Amino acid sequence: MTSARTHMFRLLKWGRTLAKHGALRDLEKHKATPPQVRRLFRFARLGTIQPKTPNYSAALQAIGPAAIKLGQTLATRPDIIGVEAARDLLQLQDNLPPVAFDKIRDEIEASLGKSVEELYSHIDPDPVGAASIAQVHRATTIEGKDVAVKVLRPGIIKKFNQDIETYEWAAAHLEAMGGEAKRLRPAAVIANFRRWTMRELDLRREAASASELAEHMANVDQFEIPAIDWDRTSGRVLTLDWVDGVKISKRDALIAAGHDLDDVANRLVRTFLKQAIEAGYFHADMHQGNLFVKADGTIVAIDFGIMGRINKKARFWLAEILYGLTTGNYKRVAEIHFEAQYVPDHHSMEDFATALRAVGEPMRGKPVSELSVGDMLDGLFAITRDFDMETQPHLLLLQKTMVMVEGIATDLNPLINMWDTSGPYVKEWIRGELGPEAAIADRINDDVGTLMMLPDIVRRLDAQLPRKGGAPPALPVAEVELMWEKRKKGAGVGFWRYTLTAVIAAVIGASVVWWWG
Repeated sequence: MTSARTHMFRLLKWGRTLAKHGALRDLEKHKATPPQVRRLFRFARLGTIQPKTPNYSAALQAIGPAAIKLGQTLATRPDIIGVEAARDLLQLQDNLPPVAFDKIRDEIEASLGKSVEELYSHIDPDPVGAASIAQVHRATTIEGKDVAVKVLRPGIIKKFNQDIETYEWAAAHLEAMGGEAKRLRPAAVIANFRRWTMRELDLRREAASASELAEHMANVDQFEIPAIDWDRTSGRVLTLDWVDGVKISKRDALIAAGHDLDDVANRLVRTFLKQAIEAGYFHADMHQGNLFVKADGTIVAIDFGIMGRINKKARFWLAEILYGLTTGNYKRVAEIHFEAQYVPDHHSMEDFATALRAVGEPMRGKPVSELSVGDMLDGLFAITRDFDMETQPHLLLLQKTMVMVEGIATDLNPLINMWDTSGPYVKEWIRGELGPEAAIADRINDDVGTLMMLPDIVRRLDAQLPRKGGAPPALPVAEVELMWEKRKKGAGVGFWRYTLTAVIAAVIGASVVWWWG
């Protein structure tokens, strides 16, 4: 087990890097930051030359691969780190210098049990992309098929495990201090981060995710998932079809190729809604680098390391929340939050509906170009604080992906109205799923024999319709022995006080301003 001293050393080292990039300066001025922590931040900044604007993305890239992934996770939590910081982290470029091809060759051969020459007639030694976890090379199989070969960086699994253990240690101590930190549930955030990251570190899981999503989207026109070459795929190597297309970020190139950008933007939004609401399984890393447009207009998604899943009850609530906001039915949206137990029962449902109206009304019927995303998020996060809403980890990926999709759609068509685009789809989905015909069909398909059994019909209806307790059970968090627990075993009071102060500062720095909210 890693010692507390090692955890603190790592955190303080990372905090110093954050200070050099100005990532602690604004937090130092924040009214929620305790005075003793402000003093430690000032000490951490001594001798550093900092940019005028905090550069969170550059700071995390300088710290290393696990920090890059943590930053992508924190981008889902503007309630913790602030709207501007979250927006900056959404632009975090997961690019690192490539590993020498000799080492990549060794990884391929050790993992697949064959020489590279037996697997591919050609493989380009220069990668087309090098990220924090893996890098990708273009190749041609022995059978003559063009493919992309994704290979994990050597030693990356061990490195990630070490860093995540420190994140868990830091989050446990922060949450144990109570107050706002406890409500924001940093230990649950890191538990989700470990789950997502460990999934990314097993390329067989990524291959399976791509295969499952392809099945869900099989009947969707002009949306494609590259096929997996299972014979050339393992835990550390993934081979899949090569994609010939234009990156969705290259607006001018898309126009030159004759694509209708309004149509591409609308199809992207509807495709995401189909994944999230209809299938309950969605690509959760839909940034611009992972989306291409083929010559015929087909949108192709790649990189399935991060996937989101929402259970059926949560999808009902999500659909009704979206529809309630688009139609202005804030009372129903409030009811859903109370049914799902997202808002504690001691609050007033009517007051919550009014608070939602204050956020939703200014947005209805306006194009994205006229909306202030920052103001909207500020309003939503104020609601979560005022109504004691705990973070729902199962919705974090969905929130992040919705922001990504909206950003891409807006780049393609600055005048797109997300409400108008999503409203008809959500309305139709609710009608199809909650309508009487769908309910009867579901019961018949499940078990014809139970139609005459009233208790079973009641049970099925109860399982189908939104009720309390819809949020899935929280992920188990890491068991961490808190330092003040060690005090009971003989540690001195002075040591404990010193260590606690250091941990407060280090945790805040390493987690990119956990207290900011």
